[in-house]
Amino acid sequence: MRILVVNVNTTASMTHAIGESARKVAAPGTEIIELTPDFGADSCEGNFESYLAAIAVMDKVLNYPGEYDAVIQAGYGEHGREGLQELLDVPVVDITEAAASTAQFLGHKYSVVTTLDRTVPLIEDRLKLAGLTDRLASVRASGLGVLELESDPERAVAAIVEQSRQAVENDKAEVICLGCGGMAELEARVSEATGVPIVDGVRAAVTIAESLVRMGLSTSKVRTYATPRPKTITGWPISQATRTVHPKPSKAKM
Repeated sequence: MRILVVNVNTTASMTHAIGESARKVAAPGTEIIELTPDFGADSCEGNFESYLAAIAVMDKVLNYPGEYDAVIQAGYGEHGREGLQELLDVPVVDITEAAASTAQFLGHKYSVVTTLDRTVPLIEDRLKLAGLTDRLASVRASGLGVLELESDPERAVAAIVEQSRQAVENDKAEVICLGCGGMAELEARVSEATGVPIVDGVRAAVTIAESLVRMGLSTSKVRTYATPRPKTITGWPISQATRTVHPKPSKAKM
């Protein structure tokens, strides 16, 4: 089985960290292919960057030359998952929804701890659109930018731990979701500080994608995510506009 894990920003080191985190939970025989967009912002922390990332991610996936069985969009609260679902015949899993749905198996209420406060509405909107807010206790911001997770990791951990504690103590959360793909590898430290299960969206998405492939399931094409109607696409970024946009999925290797 081959799964594409696509970062939403152009920071290659973060892509690698996301890929390594995904490999730690992947089943034997699952190959993780990490992809970095060819254009876009070095971190996504607002609507402009998120919409730009949506185009960049679709472009990168459509230009991948090999076969694959599933795609993971590794950006928390980002746009674009629906477009990928229209374009592809394989399962598409977004880490925001993967983390939240997994959290609901583990406790009555969950909270998301993310980066900057300005990203909180994007995450809330994504969870609401996915129908995952009924058991959402809160979305809290650590106050640190995405790139600070790499440049000042100890400060980032301290801020994430503090907001996680507050979510448990004040918001009555019983599970914490790490609200950024770049927070991979922090589960143990946050869990030790809070005493509750910690869900990383990348790892949750890998296990969900594997399950869908093994069950032979993919996105319904009868209505909402039907394949786009044939049209002339003018000026598609980077890739050729005449390129075939419906890659044939590979057979799952169990």
